[in-house]
Amino acid sequence: MKKTNKYTLNLVRILVVVTCFATHAKEPLELFWEDMVPKNYIPPEAELSHDGSMMQLGVNAPIVEALDNKLVKIPGFVVPLEGDDINTTEFLLVPYFGACIHVPPPPANQIVYVKFSEGVPIHNIQDAVWVTGTLSTKTWQGDLATVGYSLTGIKISPYDG
Repeated sequence: MKKTNKYTLNLVRILVVVTCFATHAKEPLELFWEDMVPKNYIPPEAELSHDGSMMQLGVNAPIVEALDNKLVKIPGFVVPLEGDDINTTEFLLVPYFGACIHVPPPPANQIVYVKFSEGVPIHNIQDAVWVTGTLSTKTWQGDLATVGYSLTGIKISPYDG
């Protein structure tokens, strides 16, 4: 009887450890914009100044390949691309409000193309949000900008600082 109890107790311990690891593995990696730029990358001098046009600088800015296929959570601002009056299905996530609309787009490694298959409500594009999903190093190009990362969206929530 004691061996059975010992065996059962060890089995329960193993299951608890496996469950903890599985739960922890599903937690998204919290990324910030500086994490999406290779550590040793220094932008060329020409990219540090701007002539006042809406032309994107840093179109070929390098990305961090190690982020490919990672479950991540990134804060930023939404630039809507596709959707209807209620839900947005595609948007650009940018590090500051007005990027790609009122001011030139940031470098490609500072923009994420986001797609939600079902669409999500965006209440106010002036509010920062957290976007959770699977990040890809697949580039995207549209009328507004060249983008270094793509993300398949899972969840969007208000940015809580």
